[in-house]
Amino acid sequence: MTAPGGTALVVVDLQNDFCAGPRAASRYPGDPARLERVTANTGRAVAAARERGTEVVFVRFLGDTRYQGDSWRRRDAALGKRPKCQEGSWGAEFAAGVEPETGEAVFTKRACFDAFLGEGFERHLIGRGTRHLVFAGLFADVCVDSTARTAFQKGFHVTVLRDCTTALHLPDEQILSFMGRVYGARITTGDQAEVWSRTPGEEEDTCPAPTPPSRTVASPGASG
Repeated sequence: MTAPGGTALVVVDLQNDFCAGPRAASRYPGDPARLERVTANTGRAVAAARERGTEVVFVRFLGDTRYQGDSWRRRDAALGKRPKCQEGSWGAEFAAGVEPETGEAVFTKRACFDAFLGEGFERHLIGRGTRHLVFAGLFADVCVDSTARTAFQKGFHVTVLRDCTTALHLPDEQILSFMGRVYGARITTGDQAEVWSRTPGEEEDTCPAPTPPSRTVASPGASG
């Protein structure tokens, strides 16, 4: 595990049922190649975070019926939805290339969107002194947005990596613009690690105070 710091890269639900195989492709309304690119880009962002000593936190979803509330089960019955990412299944496993390493924190959401509803997630961030969450993963308009919304309301700075996520129900640019306007999210790309690994405002916080301009003081007796 990396040393405590102000920033954590949060990888949300990059699991096979969402981003790999025919089931993921059949659910995604766009080109399935986009899911492959999101996975590959996130893998590179994770590698960059590890190289820089930025903590990587993984969040996973379990959708087993036994974890679902009444409203969730009613919705699935009405829409003909089958449970996804069932515990112990291949679909629940993290996609190849974005698996956690030994010692990296993994948090589980049981039939919910928001990682803050998963046991231990917020406590871990507070304990590490984390002030800034960088989001990658799926889906931008569902679990990424739900977690980013709570993060903002709890006082965390939010960054979203546009090429490391995609939306399921809305145009990508629409949800990214929404998060930028409503949560003040910084939107950048995974290859800009020198940007997103820094807490927003950190540059201003660490810059020395400007030196006041010098004033020439007239010597006694000098003419005005």
